[in-house]
Amino acid sequence: MAKWLKWTINLTILSALIAACGVIYLQSVSNKAVILNCSSELFDRHGQHEDDGKFYLLVDVLISSGNAQINYRYFNLDGSSAGMILMQGEVQSMEPNSMTYNVSVKTKTESEGVDKKAWPEHMKYLSYISSLHFSKSGKHNMSIEILHSDTSKDYAVVLFQPSNTVCGCRIVNSRI
Repeated sequence: MAKWLKWTINLTILSALIAACGVIYLQSVSNKAVILNCSSELFDRHGQHEDDGKFYLLVDVLISSGNAQINYRYFNLDGSSAGMILMQGEVQSMEPNSMTYNVSVKTKTESEGVDKKAWPEHMKYLSYISSLHFSKSGKHNMSIEILHSDTSKDYAVVLFQPSNTVCGCRIVNSRI
């Protein structure tokens, strides 16, 4: 009887240890951050001169532990800053079949060092649409949809809504 009891106790401890290792592994896999460095060239077709309305947009995305940070950085053709919008919030859902992250933005910071009249049209639109949502509901809902990705080349094509922005992104870290 003592032999049977020892085996039962040993198997119970071994089962608990295997279950604990499984839980730790699942948590480490699910907590892996998504980090994307994205870029796009912006062009305002209403610009009067050849270089009028041309800007570069860099978007840095960090999604980790249910939190999201999206930093839109705008640059003039000479590399000088044309403005910045930083959004922080929570991931409300992730749709694996469409690779879409639905984010509820809680806070937004806009650059103050650049005159709003000189902002790129895209930045003005993003500021306007997000402020509209903040004034109505206190939050701004957006989605980040991965249209195409090639993890072997660390590359993805990403659509940001409602800003209607498609960017080429370098995958820095991902669970894509």
